[in-house]
Amino acid sequence: MDLIIRDAVGDDVQALASLMGELGYPATPELLQHKLQLFAAGGHDQVLVAQAQGRGCGVISLHVLDLFHAPGRLGRITSLVVSRAVRRRGVGSRLRAAADQHFREQGCVRAEVTSGDHRSEAHAFYEQCGYRCDERRFAKVDAERLD
Repeated sequence: MDLIIRDAVGDDVQALASLMGELGYPATPELLQHKLQLFAAGGHDQVLVAQAQGRGCGVISLHVLDLFHAPGRLGRITSLVVSRAVRRRGVGSRLRAAADQHFREQGCVRAEVTSGDHRSEAHAFYEQCGYRCDERRFAKVDAERLD
């Protein structure tokens, strides 16, 4: 498969919305357009698209933040989706390799990804890429309780 990995642009939002829907996150093109603009302005986030035959077939979003307790930075994969039509053909591996390159360029000393307990295939993929389950994450999702 002839594959190009490139920065996401505004014209990609329909394809990105479709991909996020495959992952179970019904993000609208409007939301994704807004996020692309925010990420571009911030300088620490990046969204990459895998494109084959002129169509977006995968996406990875990345965030970099400074570690407080140690030297260096943390790179975080905040989403990775490959279209069902092209899974198991190296698209995810190419996106993940591009993420690693971005993290190195940003001075990251650690990379992490979170993945829902029900995504066993994703867990196997990340383990093949050298990620190990090493911590427990706690989350608060009710905005009213964040005060």
